[in-house]
Amino acid sequence: MNHPLETLLHRIADALERMAPVKRAPPPINGAEAFVWHAEPGEMEAVTIVNRIDIGLLCGIKSQKRLLLENTRRFAKGYPANNALLWGARGTGKSSLVKAVHATLRAEKDGHTLTLVEIHREEIASLPRLLARLRKNEGRYILFCDDLSFDGKDAAYKSLKAVLEGGIEGRPENVVFYATSNRRHLMPREMIENTGSIEIHGGESVDEKVSLSDRFGLWIGFHNCDQRTFFEIVEGYAEHYGLDIPSKTLRAEALEWSMTRGARSGRVAWQFIQDLAGRLGKPLR
Repeated sequence: MNHPLETLLHRIADALERMAPVKRAPPPINGAEAFVWHAEPGEMEAVTIVNRIDIGLLCGIKSQKRLLLENTRRFAKGYPANNALLWGARGTGKSSLVKAVHATLRAEKDGHTLTLVEIHREEIASLPRLLARLRKNEGRYILFCDDLSFDGKDAAYKSLKAVLEGGIEGRPENVVFYATSNRRHLMPREMIENTGSIEIHGGESVDEKVSLSDRFGLWIGFHNCDQRTFFEIVEGYAEHYGLDIPSKTLRAEALEWSMTRGARSGRVAWQFIQDLAGRLGKPLR
């Protein structure tokens, strides 16, 4: 006959076991061509419709398209490829190019297993966990972080450095890391300069911060477009979406729109096209 205390302890243990959360196996990484990584609870959410445009509509960045396509195509075929940092002016097509390149290669024979996985800047610290999971899968993955940068005393850049190249395991062969940033060195210039001036060994600290960009073997620069390229982008969108408007009127309205925004870029062109399509009662499909 069980002792009353022993019976009570068994009942408490059973109750605690029922209250404990059930550990679920991570869902398989299949059934979608793109995912978003969520550090908590450590899962990848499938993206059913990726927000992107056709690569042919990305004008004024011919050399950038060629470089990223060639690097990604080699990776899709199983050959060595570099991590890529797409840096430069806002709205010039950096993130659009990453998504367009992925879509282009998915349509090719060697790229049908290529999967795009987005990780948010705020969750960079969980990158080792994500890479450990992707390492176990047979597919090939473009790990994408949009608008990557570091400020102040943010130490997450050290983890990123170790994971990309310098760690014991390093980057898995089936993963390539693409990031976009407005900064070439991922940190504000004044932060790097101030570090070098106030620390005893400031030069070493500066080298440590700048060397983060060195982990990206491919640097691709983006710059604001001139007026001719801006018109080319606008006209390409108008033709693609069947917006019936005289060329002279289209250019005049696009120029006025860019002047009110104080900039000429692919993003400004797209915003103008959305406004124009709305006024014409045309869906952008």
